[in-house]
Amino acid sequence: MFVGRKEELNILENMYATDRFEFLVLFGRRRVGKTSLLQEFYKGHKGIFFSAQEKNDALNLEDFSKAVQNYFEHQFYGKFSSWEAAFEYIGKREMTGKLILIIDEFPFIASENPSIKSILQHTIDHIWRAKNIFLILCGSSVSFMENEVMGYKSPLYGRATGQLEVCPFDYRESAAFFPHYTPEEKLLAYGILGGIPCYLQTFHDDKSIMENIETQILRTGSFLKEEPQLLLKMELREPAIYNSIFEAIAGGASRLNDISQKIHEESYKCAKYISTLRSLKLIDKMIPCGEPESSKKSIYKITDHFYRFWYHFVFANRSYYELLGEEAAAREIMSAENISNYMGLVFEDICYQYMIRLAKNRKLPFIPYVIGKWWGNHPAKKSQDDIDILAFDKNRDSAIFCECKFKNQVFDKKEYEDLMSASSIFTQPANRYYYLFSKGGYSDWVKDAARTQEVRLLGIEDLFSISV
Repeated sequence: MFVGRKEELNILENMYATDRFEFLVLFGRRRVGKTSLLQEFYKGHKGIFFSAQEKNDALNLEDFSKAVQNYFEHQFYGKFSSWEAAFEYIGKREMTGKLILIIDEFPFIASENPSIKSILQHTIDHIWRAKNIFLILCGSSVSFMENEVMGYKSPLYGRATGQLEVCPFDYRESAAFFPHYTPEEKLLAYGILGGIPCYLQTFHDDKSIMENIETQILRTGSFLKEEPQLLLKMELREPAIYNSIFEAIAGGASRLNDISQKIHEESYKCAKYISTLRSLKLIDKMIPCGEPESSKKSIYKITDHFYRFWYHFVFANRSYYELLGEEAAAREIMSAENISNYMGLVFEDICYQYMIRLAKNRKLPFIPYVIGKWWGNHPAKKSQDDIDILAFDKNRDSAIFCECKFKNQVFDKKEYEDLMSASSIFTQPANRYYYLFSKGGYSDWVKDAARTQEVRLLGIEDLFSISV
């Protein structure tokens, strides 16, 4: 079942509809659904779809030769003498309409034959640019595609007519995989699996979240049982150190010094490992909203919710869960305290996505110039404080303050007053708006207080409003 990706398909179709040469660089982290997207687009068109493999250059060239000749001649005559010959052959063929040429996992070819980039550049400049060809180079190595294909030092620099990063689904797009789940269950599924399509497809909405955790994550032999470690071994040389970094962050260490102390590595070495994980789009650096990039308050978070879930629960408790058994372990994970504590950060991310959707649909009081989480010192309290989501307009005359609670208890007076106290740190904005998000609803006191101020009270059902 193919779900979503309407915007990405529109981009592909619009490029296909032109009567000139087009060259799209398509990239995204592993498992994000790039190949499925290309296959869905390719269904209604004619062309050459070649998936490179992790093998030597001669064998990839032979496979490419078969794909090309089977398309044009409907049979295979033999391997082209070189990539130049193969590309020149394509350029000399008579074409009716646009020819699609997709090379999936291009880095597998380029790692064995670095000259392929120069060969393609020469072919584009001297042959293909005058042809009605739609070339798509696709790759899972994000840093390679950004630097070695699109980077200014690459022979292909400036040749692409488009680039497209395929990103994980957000919480609303992910919910489409579970039409029979309640809004709360949809949020839980997203918090556990993140927005990676092939992970989302493993859960079945005719079973409870707990049953899915038991059978699809904890059960020996299940696809997700060892998935994070398998991917790390595919991408990295020292998976043990990266495992430790993930476990440290999933366990609550977010600052560089805290992470380095937790894994017993020097800070400068730890920073290099984290930089690698950032290039894989698995970890990101966060800075308090409104502060410069150079802020010393920066922290790190795991961007992939499944990785965070897996390292928080499965990796950290592997031996214990094996003794406990899959069913009991799933029950413990889904206990009210455990899952609520885990979902706190996920829920903040979900509410952030909701606010971004409102902004794009012009349904906020203003278009945020900056938006994100804020943390820092509270001068009056002389202690650390935070705001789950903070947004400013360009001149900081207007601000939005948000608090997000994924608990069964109602949002009460103390939490309301804590947000008001934290927002008082920012004295400049004359126009102040408040958004509260609560899974457990609101006390009568909060409802009464909200009526007297610019405060919106939202529940998890509101996150799935059709109008957003």
